Amino acid sequence: MTTNYYNLSPETKKRSDLDKSLDRGFIWLTKIFALAIAAILLWIAFQVGTSALPAIQQFGLDFLIKSDWNPVNDNYGVLPAIYGTIVSSLIGLLIAVPIGVGTAILLSENFLPSQVRLVLVFLVELLAAIPSVVYGVWGIFVLIPILTDLGKWLHNSLGWIPLFNSPPTGPGMLPAGVILAIMTLPIITAISRDALISLPPSLRQAALGLGATRWETIFKVLIPAAFSGIVSAVMLALGRAMGETMAVTMLIGNSNNIKISLLAPSNTISSLLANQFSEASGLQVSALMYAALVLFLLTLLVNILAEFIVMRVQRL
Repeated sequence: MTTNYYNLSPETKKRSDLDKSLDRGFIWLTKIFALAIAAILLWIAFQVGTSALPAIQQFGLDFLIKSDWNPVNDNYGVLPAIYGTIVSSLIGLLIAVPIGVGTAILLSENFLPSQVRLVLVFLVELLAAIPSVVYGVWGIFVLIPILTDLGKWLHNSLGWIPLFNSPPTGPGMLPAGVILAIMTLPIITAISRDALISLPPSLRQAALGLGATRWETIFKVLIPAAFSGIVSAVMLALGRAMGETMAVTMLIGNSNNIKISLLAPSNTISSLLANQFSEASGLQVSALMYAALVLFLLTLLVNILAEFIVMRVQRL
């Protein structure tokens, strides 16, 4: 039976009115915070766009397809940095996604004792707390020597493939991609695990009750059900990889050239900004802000694509 509001006692009415007021206040507060975040993003975009306006007026869209970056002659193009940003991020995702999703499955199912899983979850989340400059130093002294030996073998054995046709020189696209994989792994693992453990237990029980094996339940029931969360994790990791600065700057080689070989040095937009902004002046500052605006739009497109994929999956 539905209780009539007018039949309630005065104290109950006061509590009910207070609860309704709190609910309305909470809703308005969350709306204000959401609008504030949108306003901050628009303000950042406006400030970056205003600073980039002289370069936009002078170079136009040619800035996106030119490869020169010559502060002496004020001739700028960001195509190599765009290429390096996208390729290094994709390398990182190709390595991190299968490992991250596999680790999420391991930590969300009863493959290990609960105490061991708790320790592993803590260690995975701890990776996200390590500063990027520490990753960069580790990459210089540990990762690059390992990948240099691997790169020599790849070049000597598979040098006829364009991806390995240049000898390794130390810093390059491959070390940057590997370090991005390590840095994005906690994001993919943590969010994918949350998506898997939030599924109702009835899904597992129903699949097992119908005769599905444990792995059939995981790959045919649980992963499709948590697919939107996994996609969100991957896209968030992609945005993180595209915006990473210090570790990539220390490992990618900072060469403003486009080379197909993964063993050759390259550049990213974040590395370009980190290397040149402190000493830039005049039109170079505007060109760097133009590059920052391009990176801003790339990350925006990544988030729009993630929302589109999630919406399409939810409709299926």
